[in-house]
Amino acid sequence: MADVLVGLISGTSMDGVDAVAVRFQPRPVLLATHEHPFPPVLAARLRQLLEGPSSPAEMGAVDARLGELFADAALAVMDAAGIPGEAVAAIGSHGQTVHHAPTAEAPFSCQLGDPNRIAWRTGRPVVADFRRMDVAAGGQGAPLVPPFHAAVFADAHEDRAVLNLGGIANLTLLPAGEPEGVRGFDTGPANTLLDAVARETGRPFDRDGALAAAGRVDEGLLAALLDDAYFAAPPPKSTGPERFNPDWVRARAPRMTPADLQATLVELTARTVATALRESAPGTARVLACGGGTHNPVLMDRLARCLEGIALEPTDAHGIGADWVEATAFAWLAGERLAGRPGNLPAVTGAARAVRLGGIYRP
Repeated sequence: MADVLVGLISGTSMDGVDAVAVRFQPRPVLLATHEHPFPPVLAARLRQLLEGPSSPAEMGAVDARLGELFADAALAVMDAAGIPGEAVAAIGSHGQTVHHAPTAEAPFSCQLGDPNRIAWRTGRPVVADFRRMDVAAGGQGAPLVPPFHAAVFADAHEDRAVLNLGGIANLTLLPAGEPEGVRGFDTGPANTLLDAVARETGRPFDRDGALAAAGRVDEGLLAALLDDAYFAAPPPKSTGPERFNPDWVRARAPRMTPADLQATLVELTARTVATALRESAPGTARVLACGGGTHNPVLMDRLARCLEGIALEPTDAHGIGADWVEATAFAWLAGERLAGRPGNLPAVTGAARAVRLGGIYRP
């Protein structure tokens, strides 16, 4: 009987595809994890796609290349787990977000990574295109992982929050013993801006927060950044590099060293997360952190200081490594789709009702 699910996701950093093979019994048991490297040429083409107009031919070509890359990642994690293809019930592929515009005149969210190619290469059903049904139902299409966070990390006796530090930072609020009270939203930028500054200094990312540690926070710039209307807007809300990008910073930034800019952006992430949490869930006792930002000790230290009185710890202490929570969530969402169950939470996304997420692509 096929009972393994594979989850795939690539974030805004475009440094790799995270892949997991997992069984839910009912809690997740990771059989294997794998980070599949992103070809530099493909990453460069994607960034060009994100930064300016592109032709339909280029969009289609990148979609196909990404589909092949995601298929490679799926096959690699299946091989690492030592499982035959027939053991896999489905592959949940988030794809690569190239534009997220849930509040546009014609709202949409676009992810690339052709699921047909993944299905053909692996011989297994693929669940993909998770966001657009929620958008069609009037929702933001994001965040989609709070139902998974609630299933895995909620506690009957303690108010908790899950903080994902990906390109964008987002919170899931888990009130003790109140599954109907789960909420979630994007708080603002995280690694998407930090990685952009690092790339300008010739680094793919700010390893160990070294660049930020060498700088000082510019309080004037920080105040200008914090004045953005997004931070004061009430949930439901979601965002992405369409809004929070280097141009957004340059429009407000005086001339300063990359180190000072990085230190200021770290402080921006820490303060916006802490403010959002205290305003939305002041009784929170514990924050479980996941995502690439957990490897930045400067960011984690600033978060701990801004969250004084609230425990901050990685999700590793609760059964899933911080690097693998998002990929595991999309494996779980694929399982929910196969079972015919809704995958969104209208209280989180703002959709008119709960809907099934994702299309199923069979080879």
